[in-house]
Amino acid sequence: MDEYIGRLKDGSLKLYALETELPPEEAVRVRRAFVEGETGAALPKVGSFSIGLDRVVKRNIENMIGTVQVPLGVAGPLRVKGEYADGSYYLPLATTEGALVASVNRGCSLVTRAGGADVRIMRDGMTRAPVFAARDVVHAREVAAWVESHAAEIREVAESTTKHGEFREAVTYVAGTSVFVRLEFDTKDAMGMNMVTIAGQKVGELIERETGARLVATSGNMCTDKKPAAINLVRGRGKTVAAGVRLTDAAIVDLLKTDAETLIEVNYRKNLVGSARAASFGFNAHAANVVAAMFIACGQDPAHVVEGSTAITTVDRVDGGVYVAVTLPSLPVGTVGGGTGVDTQQECLAMLGVAGGGDRREPTQRRLRRSSPPGCSPANSPSSAPSRPSTSPGPTRSTGGGDGPVLPWCRGVRVHENI
Repeated sequence: MDEYIGRLKDGSLKLYALETELPPEEAVRVRRAFVEGETGAALPKVGSFSIGLDRVVKRNIENMIGTVQVPLGVAGPLRVKGEYADGSYYLPLATTEGALVASVNRGCSLVTRAGGADVRIMRDGMTRAPVFAARDVVHAREVAAWVESHAAEIREVAESTTKHGEFREAVTYVAGTSVFVRLEFDTKDAMGMNMVTIAGQKVGELIERETGARLVATSGNMCTDKKPAAINLVRGRGKTVAAGVRLTDAAIVDLLKTDAETLIEVNYRKNLVGSARAASFGFNAHAANVVAAMFIACGQDPAHVVEGSTAITTVDRVDGGVYVAVTLPSLPVGTVGGGTGVDTQQECLAMLGVAGGGDRREPTQRRLRRSSPPGCSPANSPSSAPSRPSTSPGPTRSTGGGDGPVLPWCRGVRVHENI
């Protein structure tokens, strides 16, 4: 070890190059020892982990020195009534936010007692939007027209880059001499960001060659990836998911310690009017914390919590109670690729029954076994509603943070739009 540390210090060996000379475990150990010496910080806990490193150091991280462990809790069972998932599920949640799991667990209990959450995936398409520079607005319109009339050529080039992805559509947007082409793909079990980027580059080169417009960037931010964007709220990105549950007046009083009228008003004035007044893209109480906990546990890209936070919660008065629904227009998730292959995250996906990918030719009935619960329900927005006096027994302690809405969770397998 001393030899390698000495070379790191004199610059003849780079931190990132250790794996070219040492097995992954030894490279990580040497790198950590070097950092300990440079910073004076002892890192024994960082260096204690159980995940395999061969895949991780090649696909998931550079300059690895260890791991940071996040506590993992479980909520449930949650009853889900989806087209592809129909049953009860335990939800893995990785978080350091005290009371979050308890809050989600309360929502699971409420939804399950109500008979389960109706869940549907409304749309499934990952996007990438190359941007081109045209000569003038006349040329810009010509570029857009070429894209609109050459879908077959675009499809052929796009699908030549992948064995699994399917091209869906290309939609053009023009701002002055900038032409944006928002490409959408069905990426099957993968979240698909890398897949659509590779395909987008090839499509961009085709458009550049055929139209004379200059390809400026493979991503022109009309995708829109990891940033709040109205286009994702309106058109969707990844999975567009909706979940709903019918709650009786008695259940609202018993479990939520409030009444239907109060629940409706709080949702209207807080989640809808308050969010609109703030020009927020998230019309909900707290969806982001639950999305983050599920994403971290299941190996999703935590940066996509930005999109996952744009949930819309609605509460409709119905006979004998209310119908609470949540729509997530943009939920980029997958069961293969990225962090889903890390050992601990793969175990969490297995808990949901969705670890790994399915055969694209496999019948839907068999793919069901791989579909994760489309509903994750911290139905706890009443924690922010005025309480109604109740004489019913049971715990009444505050759950603190995590006053999120019913939150649908979706699996990474392909579904059709016409559901």
